[in-house]
Amino acid sequence: MKRLLKNKLALAGMAIIIIMSVFAVLAPFLSEYQPNDIEIGNYLLPPSSAHLLGTDMLGRDLFIRMAYGARISLSVGLISVSISVLIGICLGSLAGFYGGRIDTLIMRFVDIMLCFPNIFLILALVALLEPSIMIIMAVIGLTSWMGISRLVRAEILSLKERDFVQAARASGVSNLKIISRHLVPNAIGPVIVSATLGVAAAILVESSLSFLGIGVQPPTPSWGNILMDAKSSLGVAWWMTFFPGVSIFITVLGYNLLGEGLRDVLIPRK
Repeated sequence: MKRLLKNKLALAGMAIIIIMSVFAVLAPFLSEYQPNDIEIGNYLLPPSSAHLLGTDMLGRDLFIRMAYGARISLSVGLISVSISVLIGICLGSLAGFYGGRIDTLIMRFVDIMLCFPNIFLILALVALLEPSIMIIMAVIGLTSWMGISRLVRAEILSLKERDFVQAARASGVSNLKIISRHLVPNAIGPVIVSATLGVAAAILVESSLSFLGIGVQPPTPSWGNILMDAKSSLGVAWWMTFFPGVSIFITVLGYNLLGEGLRDVLIPRK
């Protein structure tokens, strides 16, 4: 923790993430408006004291829609990465610990998954299924675990011959407990770094899907579909594209900065 607090990149990333998280959590209390309140007479108003970030083509307050959109985008990023981390740790630890045919089978499956361009695979799956927040979380998580499984496998291959693992085996500890109590906790450093960077990637994927119209469906606000709504008023209402675009940029930057800082702290370079 001392090393983390001395790392300026990590601190900057943490500050951005905390601010965005507070913005999302406090969404119901930030404005008198609701995200789907339509006021036709107030359409495309520029930022003002009444509407801090302006309004969209239906007169909906952009500030409160951005706040509720932050909830969606951050939730999709965190939950989808949690799914990918869980799958990656399970398969990577099994491949690294048991080796042999199990390792070959799992790694060949990883190679097959990596043959498909990730974004096209996600687009195909989302297009085949009914677009919803839960489907998007699951699809992103189920198509982004391969790198984590390789990381965990490599770490466990180097750890399983260490003295503390041999001592656990000599004491009669089961393979499952050796993996869960001794190997995975000691291999978790690179996984934390990869997961932090993965949240940024997942937010970008969700925003891209929503922008294309196959992600989070209106009227539920997300940063991606707010950008999609702004296409028709691109030359008239600059605030419709500027604020969601900047929010995506800053949030992704925050997670990337935190990930780079954690890499310096958890995986020190020689």
